[in-house]
Parts: sequence; C-alpha cells; structure tokens
Amino acid sequence: MTDDDAAAGDGAGFNERAAALVAEMTLEEKAGLCSGAGLWHTKGVERLGLPPILLTDGPHGVRKATGRGAAGLAITEPATCFPTAVALASSWNLELLHEVGAAIGAECRDQGVHVLLGPGLNIKRHPLCGRNFEYFSEDPHLSGELAAALVAGVQSQGVGACLKHYAVNNQETRRMVVDAVVDERTLREIYLRGFEIAVRKAQPWTVMCAYNRVNGVYCSEHEPLFNHILRDEWGFDGLTMTDWGAANDRVRGMAAGLDLEMPGSGGVNDRRLVAAVRSGALAEPILDRAARRVVALTLRATAAAPAPAADYDAHHVLARRAAAESAVLLKNDGALLPLAGQGSLAVIGAFARQPRFQGTGSSRVRPTEVERAFDAIVKLMDPAATLAYAAGYDPAASELAPALIEEAAQLAAGVDVAVLFVGLPDAYESEGFDRRHMRLPAQHEQLLEAVCAANANVAVVLTNGAPVELPWAHRPRAILAAHLAGQAGGGAVAALLFGHANPSGKLAETLPLKQTDVPADPWFPGVGRQVPYREGIYVGYRYFDAVGAEVAFPFGHGLSYTRFDYSDLQVVPVADEPGAFEASVTVRNVGERAGAEIAQLYVHHRAAHPHRPAQALQGFAKVRLDPGEAQRLAFSLDDRAFAWFNAATGAWTASGGVVEIRVGASSRDIRATADVALPGEPATEQPPHPLRDGQFAAGSFEAWLGRPPPAPEPARPFHLNSTMAELEATWLGRLLRARYAGAFAKRLNLANMDAATRRMFTAMLADMPLRSLVLQSRGGVSFRMASVLAALADGRPVAAVRALTRTDGAIGRGGKL
Repeated sequence: MTDDDAAAGDGAGFNERAAALVAEMTLEEKAGLCSGAGLWHTKGVERLGLPPILLTDGPHGVRKATGRGAAGLAITEPATCFPTAVALASSWNLELLHEVGAAIGAECRDQGVHVLLGPGLNIKRHPLCGRNFEYFSEDPHLSGELAAALVAGVQSQGVGACLKHYAVNNQETRRMVVDAVVDERTLREIYLRGFEIAVRKAQPWTVMCAYNRVNGVYCSEHEPLFNHILRDEWGFDGLTMTDWGAANDRVRGMAAGLDLEMPGSGGVNDRRLVAAVRSGALAEPILDRAARRVVALTLRATAAAPAPAADYDAHHVLARRAAAESAVLLKNDGALLPLAGQGSLAVIGAFARQPRFQGTGSSRVRPTEVERAFDAIVKLMDPAATLAYAAGYDPAASELAPALIEEAAQLAAGVDVAVLFVGLPDAYESEGFDRRHMRLPAQHEQLLEAVCAANANVAVVLTNGAPVELPWAHRPRAILAAHLAGQAGGGAVAALLFGHANPSGKLAETLPLKQTDVPADPWFPGVGRQVPYREGIYVGYRYFDAVGAEVAFPFGHGLSYTRFDYSDLQVVPVADEPGAFEASVTVRNVGERAGAEIAQLYVHHRAAHPHRPAQALQGFAKVRLDPGEAQRLAFSLDDRAFAWFNAATGAWTASGGVVEIRVGASSRDIRATADVALPGEPATEQPPHPLRDGQFAAGSFEAWLGRPPPAPEPARPFHLNSTMAELEATWLGRLLRARYAGAFAKRLNLANMDAATRRMFTAMLADMPLRSLVLQSRGGVSFRMASVLAALADGRPVAAVRALTRTDGAIGRGGKL
C-alpha cells in the first residue's frame, strides 16, 4: 500500500484485515483494545503483531508529551505553534487551512504521532466560553468547511485527525456533567451541521465525544448521535473515542457506538466489558465491532512508510503568513495604517515584547521559536526614525498599576504615532473555566483611554481568543484584531502595521456592543446542572440581523488597504438537480494596492415559512487581486443551502418560494442581490416564531422542544456524577475534596504553576465528578466504594450499606449505582 493510499484511501481494506485479526483475539484482548494504555497510547496485541499507536493533542500544533517537568505538567516536543482556530477561521481561506493541516500532519509523522486530537469545531454560542479560541466560528457552514480543509490537510500526510467535541459542547462551566437542553431543529441546523460538513467532505479517521450531556444523555453513550446520525446518516466509517475521562457508563457507551475510552482506566472498565459480555448484558458482536475499529485505525495509522524530516523552518514561515492572513483590520480612520516607518513611534503594551500567542490548556504547544512584535517593528523602522517602548501593564496579571499608565501616557504624548498592544491575559480565558465578563482588564482599558487622550494617532493591536466589549472603539484611529496568532504572530503584526502585508482577514464571529446583547446571555452558563438553549437557531449574526440590533463589528467584517467592487451577480439553476443553483459575481480591486477579498454569499427567505433567520451564510470565496484586476467567483448551492430541519418528520425540507441571494463583503455590507424561485409549494405549517419585538417569546422554547423542559436537576442526593464542588456542601464532602485536592496539587505541583494554569486545574477539580476518582485511581477506588462515599456524604447510611452489597456495578443515567 502506498503512502497516498494510507493517507487518502477509504478504510475498507483496513476493516477487512481488522476483522480477521479480531477473530483471533480472546474476549479479554478485545475488551482491552477498547481503552488506552496510559494517557496517550492505545493498547496493542503483541502476539498478533499489532502495535500501540500514539494520539496527541492539537489542534493548532503537535503537543507530544515526553515526560513531566518540575511544575508537574507534561514536557512536550517543540513544534510549530500555528495561529489558533479563532485566528485561522478569520482567514476564510480553505487552501491555507489545508496547507496548515498538512504541515501539522508532517510534524506528527516526524514525531511518531499517529492521530492528532483536533480540530475543534463547536459553535461559539457565547463569547464567554473559555475554550472559544480553539473553535472556529458562530456559523456552522464556515466552521464545517474550515474543519474539512484542516482535516484533509492533516490526513494527506498519513496521520489521522479527530473532530471534537461531539456535540453541543459550548461552555467549560460544569462541562463534565452539564445537560445541554436543545430542540431538534436547533441541534441539527446549528450544532451538528458543521460536524456533518466536515465528516461528509473529509472523512476524519476519528471523532471525539464531548463531556457533557445532550437532552439528558451523556455524549459518551448517546446512541442517536453516534449510530443514527454520525454513522447511518453521514456515512462516518472511522473510530469514535471519548474525551479524556468522558466515559460515564462504559458498557452503555459501547452499545451506543463509542469505540475507544481514553485514557486507560487501569483495566477497570475492561473488566466491566468482559463481565457484561459474559452475563449477556452486552452482545459480543458489539464488542467485536468496537475492537475492529480500533484495529482498523491502528493498521491505517501504521501503514505509511517513514516520512522525511519535517521542515520546521518552512513551517515557521507558513505560520507567519497564516497569522498575517488571519488578522482583521476592524477600523482605520483616515488611513492611519499602514505606517510609514518614519518620524517617532511609541510601542506601548507588554504583549509587544512578551506575546500571548495561544491559549491555556490541552492545546498549548511548545513553540520552536517565538517572534516578538517589538523586535520585528525595530527592523522595519527607518534608521533615522525614533522608537520608544513602555510596558503599560504586567502581561500575566494586568492588575491596576497607575504608574505604568502614567509612564505610557507621557511617552505617547511626545511621539507622532502610538501603537498600543492590549488584550486578554492567559488568566482570563482558558480551557477549564469560562470568562467572568466580556471586558478587557481594567488596566488595559484605562491605559487605552490615557494613551488616546495623550495622542490622537493611536493604532490598537488586540490580542484575545474571544470577543471583548469595545466601549472605547471610537477612541483610537485604527484597530487591528490579531487574535491568538501563533509563534510567528509578532512578525505578521509588524508586517501588517507597516504595509508589508495587506490585511485580508474577516470576523468569523460577531463583536457585540455588550455582553447582555448576546442572545444566549440570559441562560449562560445555566443553573446547576442544566443549560437551556432557549435562543434556538438564533445564534450570533442570525439573531443580530433578525432583530436589527446594532453591533460593534458585524460577522464577516474586515477592512483592507485597498478597495473592492462587486458587479454582475448571476444565479442560474443547475440542470437535472431540482433546487440547486450556481451563483457567480465579479470582484474587482479598484484600489492602489494588491490585496485579497472574501466574498460572502447569504441566503434570505422572503416568505419565511417556516420562519428563518434574516439570512444565513451558504458560500464564500477568497480571491487575491492586483490593482485593477477582476475575477469571476463562483458558488455552488445545493438544495441543503435552502433547507430547514423539520423535527416533526425528522428530515431536511427545502420548501418552495422566493429566495434572495445576497453577496457582500460582510453580513451587513451586501453588494449585490438576486431573486430565485425554489421549486415546490411553500410550507404553511411551522413552529411558533420565538422572536417578538426582538425578545424571545414565552413558551416558544417549550413548543420547539416538543415538551416542557426538564426541571433543573437537584444537587442532592449525591451520586457518582456529583462534582467535587457539589460534595463540598457536607463535612465529609469537604474532607474528601480537601484530600483529593491535596493529592492533585502535589502530583501536579500546582504551587509552582503560572496563575492561568493554576486556575484551570482548580476549576477542573471543582467540576470533576466522583466517578473520576475510580478511573484516575486506576481501580484503587472502586465504583462501589465511590458510591458508598456519595451515600455517606449525603447522610444516607442505609443507601451506603445497599451500595456496598450490590454486585452488578452498573451506573445509572444520573450516575447512581
């Protein structure tokens, strides 16, 4: 088999060989294959010549662990830290995403990694989600297309990619137990659509389930998500795995279509699978199916010949190009940018010298090198120009420090232009916890006001992984959103500031005026163990455009140092494909610089039966043009571009009627429109419209859900899915958490970690369910003993005795033995 076969071919041949190998295995070997060997490896079967394979974190670079350092965290191999998903998504460039994916795949091969755990493509439901920097967009079409391109790039190198976190994982608060209550139409149109696009277009080798529950069922055992939707409908033929520690009931999860548990449980769940097969609780062909998928992944991952060494220098150059193409020029009054590099310039903000270029958590990459914006600016300044620097804030904590603000304002007052670097420190956004508010640190806001008061020519460079409130946006003349731009972001920012690169990124999410404008805000992050998705399909621009709300900067917005015109939009039906159309438009560069434009196609249903958002993105294209150059861009629209998910019939429905095709430079900068008539009769039956005068109408969520929403789940009585924070309500629970927290802190050496990492692990511990004690102790604490502890902490000694004498070890839906 060639490298190309291993990289791009389907898994049929591997599945046949895998079935033959599984037929030779014992029951214990098959069960053992379905959980990891430690943190990062699968198990092998030595007697059959089946090796273990290595899985490692991504998604914006390889994070291969090689041991533990003094701080208790994993030491990782150096790898290229590309821009995070929040940045890459703003490039809207599928070719770039494929190229970045291929580079990451090449580094995986170079480091012996078989499966990269990424990309993440959960919808950005709310800006406060702590992990938003790892996700692409608020729009499912854009998310799915970008994810498909990245997956195809990674897998072109003979390395598997892993879509995550499937599904409806849109917050970090109580992420291991929270129940996302969402109606079927919203689930399909918003939260699953991106996964569907990526699966159908790129066929990832693996898909990772989320920690949370969806409508009462843990994702790790959600048969409709796994067997019916992912496999039967979308044709997924790869392996499904848990997020690390996401398995609730391992036996029920396997029956639902979950193949691989990660990490290993020390044999605890392997023995439960064997016992379930022997008792008849689990049919052995189901275990065979899961084992076959593990073996097929192993065969596929080890089929390619050894790869040449990865070119890390070339990948650094690619990372700089990706960062430059992903930055978004939000504002540029009076063409302050690009800078001439002459006269006097002040660079203010510690991020210019101590950059924050990625997020905290499992995606944190050890970079091969790091470019600093200040150093790159020095190289681009005219030798006769003057350049000065002031920190303005502590980059780690950014606590109030008036002296630093005063120093920066005085420096800004004496120069022609000030470039101010502000944003979110590590401790503000991370895996493991959600942000508390949408504002910048007070030190950054006060610094910005002082610098703008001292100098009328201020360009702000924003470093953040998710939207922030911009009440100060009118103050500086220019704002460049650099996002979390990866290890070469400093050089990219400098090139953009001085015009060596032309900004071409556009926002992949709306920047609202304030947090309370976000449609999901009244219900985020939920109460107790439940979060209702009452805003339904009205996420991001779908809501803001529907109600005509003012925003700071709209979805799809981004400026350039040149200008583009749109003309001659044409939409024609596709022969022999009812409901399909081809659209085309001419885009011309009418400015004086070469640049790139992102044309966006939106669909607007004039007669909204059933009701629709005001418009929805259904196509986009990025084109580079020299001054005066024009190019015709084409968009293909199949019937799904016009369809809605009918929960009553369980099918996608494209109703007849007049639809307006809109093409523009952003969701609020439409340059050309054309009407088309869809075949068929307009739908007359519809769920009630949830929006009334810009507000969500009472009872609409219940109508969409088709039932009254479940009552919030009480914290008591305690059970195996009670969290450490919940257990603290009792003296025994406080004692248990204190003992576990002490061991946790000692093992990881939390005292020597930075503030962001300490906060992350502290939040993770608080949200950890009691069942995690069993798996993390690798059987040192049994499920039975954990259940006894829960009952005793709850003051229920009779229940404790009953749990102690049970023998089946099954975990109920709520985590009860």
